[in-house]
Amino acid sequence: MLSIVMLIVDAIATLLGGALLLRFWMQAIRVRPPQSVAQFTFQLSDWLVRPLRRIVPGMGGYDWASLIGAFLIVLLATSVLFFAGWPAQAVLLAAFERFLKWILYGFMALLVVEAIFSWVNPHAPLAPFVRALNEPLLRPIRRVVPLVGNLDLSLLVALIALQIAQILLGMAFNGR
Repeated sequence: MLSIVMLIVDAIATLLGGALLLRFWMQAIRVRPPQSVAQFTFQLSDWLVRPLRRIVPGMGGYDWASLIGAFLIVLLATSVLFFAGWPAQAVLLAAFERFLKWILYGFMALLVVEAIFSWVNPHAPLAPFVRALNEPLLRPIRRVVPLVGNLDLSLLVALIALQIAQILLGMAFNGR
């Protein structure tokens, strides 16, 4: 029964947390989203971000309320483990690990979406937006990795780097 509850809680938390992380990233890199993305993201997350902004205002050009809100969502979703008998300290550590994994998975998903757009329809309405979201990740890699036969391998290099980061994260938290 706990696994069914965890599945439902994780699905809802991933959707909310993803919207909050996207909101943070859009503001951090100063990308204006298309109307449909903005409407979805802001309607899904305003209920949490607006009250948090009273406590944690944006500083340094970053929307800290969105980032903290995403962590609170992952902490709330992970707290289900507390009811399964986990100690509070282990739940907090597991929540932090999941939060970092969500960030890595979010970047990976954006890279995969950009690759799909480049193969299927590079002129899709959302393609420039996704490219702009990925640009801060890909720019340093593109300086090092040259084009190979007019193919940009920076997406592949970034995906591999993010997977390595994910493995290292797992090793750091689980001691493997």
